[in-house]
Amino acid sequence: MLNSSGPIHCDSRFARPSPEHLDAHRPPLHRGAAALSYFRIRGPSRVISHDDIQVDDNGRLRHFLSIEHLPRELLVEILDHAEGFAVVGDRAVKKVPLLRGKTVVNLFFEPSTRTRTTFELAAKRLSADVLNLSIEASATRKGESLADTLSTLEAMQADMFVVRHQDSGAPEFIARQVAAGISVINAGDGSHAHPTQAMLDMFTIRRHKARFEGLIVAIVGDIAHSRVARSEIHALKTLGVEQIRVVGPRTLLPADVEQLGVKVFNSFDSGIDQADVVIMLRLQQERMQSALLPSGHEYFHTYGLTPARLKRAARDAIVMHPGPINRGIEIDSTVADGPQSVILQQVTHGIAVRMAVMSMTMGSHVPA
Repeated sequence: MLNSSGPIHCDSRFARPSPEHLDAHRPPLHRGAAALSYFRIRGPSRVISHDDIQVDDNGRLRHFLSIEHLPRELLVEILDHAEGFAVVGDRAVKKVPLLRGKTVVNLFFEPSTRTRTTFELAAKRLSADVLNLSIEASATRKGESLADTLSTLEAMQADMFVVRHQDSGAPEFIARQVAAGISVINAGDGSHAHPTQAMLDMFTIRRHKARFEGLIVAIVGDIAHSRVARSEIHALKTLGVEQIRVVGPRTLLPADVEQLGVKVFNSFDSGIDQADVVIMLRLQQERMQSALLPSGHEYFHTYGLTPARLKRAARDAIVMHPGPINRGIEIDSTVADGPQSVILQQVTHGIAVRMAVMSMTMGSHVPA
């Protein structure tokens, strides 16, 4: 079972949960700040918008907290800068001096191997010094406030914080607290946003499809709890994708998700029909507050990507997954390791995209 509290109650098939269960368990669109970042602080709560602090007066990226509200030109600039760091054939940028003398602090309040490692590699390839802060052993576990911890790190002459946090809005809260000249990059906050993951996915799509216009992109799985899905939807819309589809059981789709400008499918086969890009999402079991699925086997039977199902997509469709992969639940191993899969390329591209974002936010640019 995916959840110890038991399966959902279904009318007859997995894709048709009972209406009373849906009313009780479908998360609203704005839970976890789906469209606006927020962070609860002591005193009256408030909703804060990030669009006034991400970009400086000259239109240059200062922080990278969310893709929402950023202009298309800036997203394209990130992709273009990443090209300068990306692997071309057997050539890869190993090290450049753009951030020599700078200190990057990986401030991870949630465990992550893939994201933290790629940020660390990106910073080191830019010649920055890197500090990985173990939150489990940090002063915040001993009662020190987050603000005091940040002040201590600032006193150590940190130039950038890469923040991953379980609460939506935490990276923005930090960005509003740090001294001028310090950049903050969101490495994933709650169910809100994961902008660098979305941009590395956009980079992968552009490398294989050349243009975003005219594409049909299907995002499949646990949309409700996925910060990656939200960031990807904003990025795809801004970059001009023709149609964005979200595909999944009703219990894993946010209420009123159509407000994000997507087309909703509960049928997997219909949702990926003639799609140019199929993005499979991991089931966010750690964020599910109740049993929304009957079993992994039943989920795979209804929403798992198999070779037979993939034939419904466009002949040259690419298959993506932000990782980590749950083989046999979200995707068949034959597909994950097959010729249409670009999953490992996503990981490689993540280093180049994060190098681009880091260099841009700290005012350095790829040499012509």
